[in-house]
Amino acid sequence: MPQLSITTDYLESKGSPDRYLRAIGEAGFTHIHWCHQWNTDFLYGAAEIAQIKQWLTDYGIALCDLHASHGKEKRWGSGLDYERLAGLDLIRNRLDMTAELGGDVIILHAPPSDDIDRQRKSLGDLEADCRRTGVRIALENLGAGSFDRVEALLSEFGPDVCGHCYDCGHGNITGDGLARLEGLKDRLISVHLHDNDGKGDLHRIPFSDTVDWPRLAELIAGSSYTKPLSFEVVTRNHEGIEETEFLAWVLETGNRLAALVKGSRTRIAKKHTED
Repeated sequence: MPQLSITTDYLESKGSPDRYLRAIGEAGFTHIHWCHQWNTDFLYGAAEIAQIKQWLTDYGIALCDLHASHGKEKRWGSGLDYERLAGLDLIRNRLDMTAELGGDVIILHAPPSDDIDRQRKSLGDLEADCRRTGVRIALENLGAGSFDRVEALLSEFGPDVCGHCYDCGHGNITGDGLARLEGLKDRLISVHLHDNDGKGDLHRIPFSDTVDWPRLAELIAGSSYTKPLSFEVVTRNHEGIEETEFLAWVLETGNRLAALVKGSRTRIAKKHTED
């Protein structure tokens, strides 16, 4: 069976994650995308990280990657230097947490609304921390203009520090996601897989709406990405579905997508052999 990951905040993004981790393990997922507290200024303490590590062991799941905080007042791209420096402390907290939990990637938003020079400076300040922890930063595509921002920053920082997180829901809304991913597939180190109607960021289960999943499978297969397929899906836009049914549905579609990726990899390998 393929290794599959699901976001921890499929129902709630704050509070104790214990019940969600247990449900994820019982549903049959092998990995989690840690997304609790992803948009807060919350700092995890050593006791909390140790408890999360124990839960992962107890429920037989591993960390795929972690969504680092897009803080409210601690913002790594802020024009106010004290906010930017506090934002770096927040990211270092997540780098250390990810390393302790056995992961190797954190995801960051690099919104075009922030000054790119501040973001560039912050990434430079974090280079040593990435090498110290062995954890890389994946810059996620957001709305209009975000791919330009991601490409510009990746051109200045090597693959040992930075890569790309492709969010296919965001790419479906901007309309150019798959075309832009083609140019970044050698830097792909994280994926946020979910579906929508091309208008709203719905985080629905794959094959529900309009994302071109066969094409995305081909791009993933031909990319540098080798980790579990990771689904950033939520229950709130699946009205009337029970939690256990929701998790089973995500697992089913995850296996379906994994089969498409595997088939594409086989075709690519065969073509290389023939060439």
